[in-house]
Amino acid sequence: MDWGKVIFIFFTLMSLTTTIGYLFEQNEIALFVAASINLVSTLLKLGVKNVFSAELFASSLVADLHLLPALYFELVKDDASNAVMFAIGAVVANVFSMALVLVESSKTKDEF
Repeated sequence: MDWGKVIFIFFTLMSLTTTIGYLFEQNEIALFVAASINLVSTLLKLGVKNVFSAELFASSLVADLHLLPALYFELVKDDASNAVMFAIGAVVANVFSMALVLVESSKTKDEF
């Protein structure tokens, strides 16, 4: 088992699920956790060497650039509706990223 790939996919999926969690329970802590995990996921994507590495990194940057303004609107402006709007954009970017991970996994021929 490739533990680097496990950690990479874990943080990619965790960033998606924590952002969705914020959409269901809209509080500052959930959004902070979602943004933090997404930033870790972005940093992990810097070292990825596969067919879709540029696309994975770009989609993660898009999610970051949605979650950081969402944090601003939630914490500074106290505007939950705009924060939710940005979080939905981050979810779309993370779903795209997970789709790329699934396509990449189906293309590789790892032997057990």
